[in-house]
Amino acid sequence: MSHPHPELGPPPKLPEGGLRVTPLGGLGEIGRNMTVFEYGGRLLIVDCGVLFPEEEQPGVDLILPDFTSIRDRLDDIDGIVLTHGHEDHIGGVPFLLREKPDIPLIGSKLTLALIEAKLQEHRIRPYTLEVEEGHRERIGPFECEFIAVNHSIPDALAVAIRTPAGMAVHTGDFKMDQLPLDGRLTDLPAFAKLGEEGIDLLLVDSTNAEVPGFVPPERDISGVLRQVFGNAQKRIIVASFASHVHRIQQILDAAHEYGRKVAFVGRSMVRNMGIARDLGYLRVPTGLVVDVKTLDDLRDDEVVLVCTGSQGEPMAALSRMANRDHQIRIVEGDTVILASSLIPGNENAVYRVINGLTRWGATVVHKGNAKVHVSGHASAGELLYFYNICKPKNLMPVHGEWRHLRANAELGALTGVPKNRCVIAEDGVVVDLVDGIAKIVGKVQAGYVYVDGLSVGDVTETSLKDRRILGDEGIISIFVVVDSTTGKIVGGPHIQARGSGIEDSAFSAVIPKIEDALVKSASDGVVDPHQLQQLARRAVGKWVSDSYRRRPMILPVVVEV
Repeated sequence: MSHPHPELGPPPKLPEGGLRVTPLGGLGEIGRNMTVFEYGGRLLIVDCGVLFPEEEQPGVDLILPDFTSIRDRLDDIDGIVLTHGHEDHIGGVPFLLREKPDIPLIGSKLTLALIEAKLQEHRIRPYTLEVEEGHRERIGPFECEFIAVNHSIPDALAVAIRTPAGMAVHTGDFKMDQLPLDGRLTDLPAFAKLGEEGIDLLLVDSTNAEVPGFVPPERDISGVLRQVFGNAQKRIIVASFASHVHRIQQILDAAHEYGRKVAFVGRSMVRNMGIARDLGYLRVPTGLVVDVKTLDDLRDDEVVLVCTGSQGEPMAALSRMANRDHQIRIVEGDTVILASSLIPGNENAVYRVINGLTRWGATVVHKGNAKVHVSGHASAGELLYFYNICKPKNLMPVHGEWRHLRANAELGALTGVPKNRCVIAEDGVVVDLVDGIAKIVGKVQAGYVYVDGLSVGDVTETSLKDRRILGDEGIISIFVVVDSTTGKIVGGPHIQARGSGIEDSAFSAVIPKIEDALVKSASDGVVDPHQLQQLARRAVGKWVSDSYRRRPMILPVVVEV
């Protein structure tokens, strides 16, 4: 199995007749999926998603793929193929279209409807091409064939990309549920046909490659939900992804059966479910869905609330309910259902929310104690089956952390893909398909781009380090006035601390140390304010470290008069 080397340099020029594949997100992480295909000087992008921040990224709203490697080639992009409508596949599109709004978007009806609604908020009117399974479209030099795949959102598609260099197939996110709620199966005969034609490079969803067997059918959940609804005494609050149409349909069906009304909470949930209903993907009995403002007129045992926040996102509705920071107040006897799996890295945030809800008396039903969610990604048994159908000549696992990518490559090798043709890459690693062989040839920049409020890319790793220090260790500010000619102290030092755990009165012990350092520097002829600030910082930093074993942020200010 080939893998990236940390000292990889920039890739060479793409050989004539070769196909270049550059993942800019989604490898080594769950989210931020984006892959760039290049042939004949033209580019085709598959997906452009976001990653949601973790605890060590305070203040960050979203994390985008890094567009640096394609920024000066935006005119070469023939289109963006969107495999499905989840945020980790479409959430970055508005930020790329800000740089060039006329890049065509290609996707299924629901996927395009979801991204168009999102782009409306950014005041962008995109060029779109609606496709469905079985369609073939020529997009520049790329002939794209779209194949139906089953996932946790309707209308998901895989894409086969034909070029003179060979055929690459990108699965997007998929599983092989044999009893899907909407009756739309992963089109295995279509994949078998592609396999017979010859798949030169297969890019495959790796998320569940470590999980043995097969994913249970979605319809298994319906009975569990009905049991939860039957036992609930007061309100039922369901947290789900705002695009999980299948799960919301099951919630609506159970609510209808038990005579409850449903209200959607949160802008994204209201928007997406409205789109799904209008396009016929969500069947809503007349009178079932009500406005959240009318809930006061209903008894608690007549109410179902559907909101976001199943991953513990701090600003989502469920987290705010757990923190008593939402108009909906959790009370003793409420039932909360977390209808999703845990995305790796979100465990602590989710359990914090569960504990908060339990504190206020709610019964919390989640994947750990009831079968209220099944994954949307193929497990190892399904992947083995898939490889035996597709018979790829080269394999490139995508969509997963390192352990998932490697497990997926090992599954491919078990089915006969030569180990040296199982390419394990990471974000930014460039893979060329030349003469039927896929090889790693270099690396481009593919770091995290942080969105913080209205700023995109302004927050750096250094900024986040400062925020973490402020949050963990606090801040100490020092204010000193010195004579501009002699460097002698004429005012201060004054010290203030916030969040450091040190009483202001304790700083009387360090003031003589600051004065000694500045007096000594003045005697040596040092009068530069920046140098004096560093002396004050070092004096206070050493004292705090020796006395308290802490490392707060220290901000010295030296003013000349």
